[in-house]
Amino acid sequence: MNFEASEFGWKLARKDSQKRVVEVTFDVMPNHLKKTLFSIAAIVSFVSVILLTVALGTTRWVTASILCKTGADIVNATDPEMAKFMGHLYYGLFQGRKVRHCGLGGRCSKITIFPQLVKTLNAAVHVLVIFFICLAIAFALVSLGFCIYNAVKIPYQAIKGSMGIYLWNSIASLCGLFAIVCFIAAVKLHEHTERIANFHEHVFKFIILQEYFDTSFWLCVASAVVHIANMLVVSISGVRFPTLKTKTKEANVTPEDLMY
Repeated sequence: MNFEASEFGWKLARKDSQKRVVEVTFDVMPNHLKKTLFSIAAIVSFVSVILLTVALGTTRWVTASILCKTGADIVNATDPEMAKFMGHLYYGLFQGRKVRHCGLGGRCSKITIFPQLVKTLNAAVHVLVIFFICLAIAFALVSLGFCIYNAVKIPYQAIKGSMGIYLWNSIASLCGLFAIVCFIAAVKLHEHTERIANFHEHVFKFIILQEYFDTSFWLCVASAVVHIANMLVVSISGVRFPTLKTKTKEANVTPEDLMY
């Protein structure tokens, strides 16, 4: 009976005497190279924020040529006379400008999307474009913060290291792409340009001769590409961060140790 008890005590002592040792293994690039790399990544993220902010606030998302069809039909205009009835417009996410020609010279008017004009558009899609751009700006700022953090410190958690940079850049890029897709759908499928051209036009009807995506739209596209480039820079560099390894060690316990 005593032998069994002592044997049980021996087994228990061996089980409880296990020690867990955490080792940190460093596999880090030279300090100056790490700072240079993540400083470049931070600058790229900052450039993306600037591009998205400029795209959000400017008015050159779409530029179009318009024809006053009613005026041309009234005078039965021939091809040379069509120029007298051709105008143009451009607009962004919040405002724009229209120049109309209906045979009496050009008249310029300001386009304001909110609060009235948006009701004639597909408001849900238009608001989604703005929402995704704001999200892209937010995650680009998060990416900027993480790049600065990695440039000055060595992260011990993967989410603070390269994985975090991949994550935030991926989300920012996807938000930018979603905004681009929504805007293309609004222009091509929901005919936003034609609706804007004919807003508050009770006598004359305008048709779209030509439209194309302008500078502000391509700034948004450039921002999405910049985030992808940012991930490629970090990936090509081959940076690996410290990893945590846990080892279990058994202490050497002798029967004499159990007496105390």
